[in-house]
Amino acid sequence: MSHSDSSAPVFQHSAYAGIQDKVVVVTGGGSGIGLALAKGFARNGAHLLLIDINAQAMADAKGELQQEFPESRVECFEASVTDEDAIDAAFAHAKACFGRIDVLLNNAGVSINKPSLDITPAEWRRAVEINFSSVFICAQAAARHMIEQQAGVIINTSSMWGVSHSAERTAYCSTKAAVVSMTKCLAVEWARHGIRVNAIGPGYTRTPLVDELQRAGRLDVDALSKRTPLHRLGEPGEMAELALFLASGSATFITGQIYVSDGGWTANGF
Repeated sequence: MSHSDSSAPVFQHSAYAGIQDKVVVVTGGGSGIGLALAKGFARNGAHLLLIDINAQAMADAKGELQQEFPESRVECFEASVTDEDAIDAAFAHAKACFGRIDVLLNNAGVSINKPSLDITPAEWRRAVEINFSSVFICAQAAARHMIEQQAGVIINTSSMWGVSHSAERTAYCSTKAAVVSMTKCLAVEWARHGIRVNAIGPGYTRTPLVDELQRAGRLDVDALSKRTPLHRLGEPGEMAELALFLASGSATFITGQIYVSDGGWTANGF
């Protein structure tokens, strides 16, 4: 089955209780899974603050969101998720605009696929700072506001590689596994404040970046599809549906968990 195979199922978007008029902060919200998350929550009536280092991508995303979901208010804040002061300012901006912060979709991250002996110290630090440290920085900033409300939801984006392992993915697997551990620790610690913390673990997902890598011959999507028991890649909207469920009124007793959406990849022994 090819990456663009039209036989991939078209799933029905669901309506989720408790999302209407919620204030949702999305890091890495300018493209890919982050934009899909933003669309899913906007479709359910949420208001959004997008945080991204790419101002043009955010502006394009805002225009797209406002066109598709005119009743959803969308704000943007250009910032690096590794900059503590900028992130504090972003959350203060969200609070000033909307009056509260209900959900953090802690999504920003980078991929690194390289032999371990060839990873430079700078590359290692970049993976740790963006994939791991920034998740804590953003969660901490969100929690400061959520504790005042005694309510909130944080959903961290890990990966199927956060619960699995592979050669030449040491930096990526390690940082994404650390996000899983952090998620569980924060869930236990902040439960008394009414804050639920969970993580999603996307598998290979059909994003614009994957399309670009396929066109450049740097990714064999057909091989990935064959290795996946469901014989296809995931859709960004499917990751949004999972996050919506975890933020909704249907998941109010769920915290400290990692939900992997990978088409069966990690369950497949071969």
